[in-house]
Amino acid sequence: MAMKREYGKEQPYIPAGPFKIRFPFIHYRFEFADYIQGFLMCAVCLGAIPMLQEYLGMPFEVAIAIVVLNGALYCLHTFLGDPVVPGWVTPAIPLLMIYVSQFEMGVERMQALIAFELSLGLLAIILGITGLGKKIVSAVPNAMQSGIILGSGFAAVMVIFNAGARFDSFPISITVCIGVGFYLLFSTHFKSIRDKNKLLKVLSSLGILPVIVLAVIIAPLVGEVPWPEIEWGITKPAFGALWSEWTIFGAIPFPSLGMFISGLPMVFSAYIVLFGDMIQSRALIEDAEKFRGDEHIDYNSNRSHLVFGLRNTIMSFFGPDITMCGPLWAAMQVVVCERYKQGRKAMDSIFGGAASFRFGTFTGYLILPIVTLVKPILGIALASTMLIQGYVSVRVGVMKARTFNDLGIAGVMGAVLATRGAAWGLATGIVLCILINIFHKPEYDTLIFEENKTAEQKTA
Repeated sequence: MAMKREYGKEQPYIPAGPFKIRFPFIHYRFEFADYIQGFLMCAVCLGAIPMLQEYLGMPFEVAIAIVVLNGALYCLHTFLGDPVVPGWVTPAIPLLMIYVSQFEMGVERMQALIAFELSLGLLAIILGITGLGKKIVSAVPNAMQSGIILGSGFAAVMVIFNAGARFDSFPISITVCIGVGFYLLFSTHFKSIRDKNKLLKVLSSLGILPVIVLAVIIAPLVGEVPWPEIEWGITKPAFGALWSEWTIFGAIPFPSLGMFISGLPMVFSAYIVLFGDMIQSRALIEDAEKFRGDEHIDYNSNRSHLVFGLRNTIMSFFGPDITMCGPLWAAMQVVVCERYKQGRKAMDSIFGGAASFRFGTFTGYLILPIVTLVKPILGIALASTMLIQGYVSVRVGVMKARTFNDLGIAGVMGAVLATRGAAWGLATGIVLCILINIFHKPEYDTLIFEENKTAEQKTA
């Protein structure tokens, strides 16, 4: 039975330096509803498999071993005191795809990925220990932050629509699925009707899962994939092959210093995205806490740095991964927080909800019928994920710009970053910021949102 929490206090824990260790059933209640939700949403996480197959050349069994290992590490967050549903560094995935594609498939590409992920993990740990993360990001001009996010959006769309890419393989399925996905996630019409219908409200809380279910039905009907061959039993990830053929403990030599240096622009770009996720984490948790006076939630960004830094470091050694290890799965954090707001009877502690959700996804990876059901359509699921992420990244990137000059710099920088990689993109952003903002005169800035507001007033 879980330890009781006094009203207004923190959930019980075992202190361990910067960490607060919590075990299920002892330090928090297991939340069955969130577990079931996570079990269903495991299909989304399996979308990492086609990335690993296409960009690293991994067999299916090795790719799912990485998914399972990553899934186990997701549980570190709540275990060590970080009250979040962690996920991928989704906006940076297209940029990493472009980066690793610059290296020859095989040993060289794996070395580049290992050097990048290890650098990202160590950077996060150092910033978590020193607390310098916020200072580093605040020193980056808005135009460059906007450019990185815009570039990730452009790249996400490009990896699907380039000649010979995913869209050419599944044009009908992707068109139908992404159309439905955009409507459910972004349509103002759907937002206006979802709260009037319980079924639509549940549908809206499932994120991209309805798109995956639709793909399972549509893609075989139009003949773009075969019908799934359901197999029964437990998934058998090829951990032995993963460690002997795809890590530094086997066939992959430790990366050279040059590999680490060449990956630094990509590391910096990914960190900018990560920092944005942490800002969103804090905002979601603070909003949820307003509805619940019974629990004090301690969200510490330095602790979050340490946890996802540790995850990236571990994965770089034992299972290098294109998706990276991020601090937040925003859509599912929203779902957990919304249920948390309903009161203590619905969810005793935010830790119980977040942990139970990730226990559910981890269980799903091991259930062979689920894996074999979605296996034929994972390429379509990946395409849908990338296009949705592209939409969000472009929207967020534009909003990050403050002036029309910011937006112009960001647009050019983002296009270069998406087509030539992080190093060229960052160099372009730095040069443009210097040329355009040298001897900066703030009175000559045209603020985007003030200009829009003035135009609206004139129209009215």
